Amino acid sequence: MNESDPTDHALAAIASILEKPETILPLEAPAVAGKPEAVEPPPPVEADGYSKTGPGPLQAIRFKWTVRRDDNGDYFVDETIGDSSVPISTGPLTGDAAVSLVDERESEARRRFEGIKRDMTARDVSG
Repeated sequence: MNESDPTDHALAAIASILEKPETILPLEAPAVAGKPEAVEPPPPVEADGYSKTGPGPLQAIRFKWTVRRDDNGDYFVDETIGDSSVPISTGPLTGDAAVSLVDERESEARRRFEGIKRDMTARDVSG
């Protein structure tokens, strides 16, 4: 080996890392017993206009769910694919139920997308 062998430099760098003594970080002071801090609940979500978009590489094929409120005060969830599709509406719902439906649909779409992505990646690696 000559003096400029990159392997020597890499081994030297690894050795210098391993030779450093472990730094001990001070622990945080324990919480003082007494009055517990009040945890403020998050503010309620405004249902009208609440929206989520599903995952995917192309905007033209992404699902989108949007909550709207009609003149009677009922909430509906409009589901579209891309920017120019006709919405499919679900409702009437309460505001909380509409927000929950949007969250569930987006979560399910993300779970399925990740599964498809995993399957495609596994196929590329194995064969």
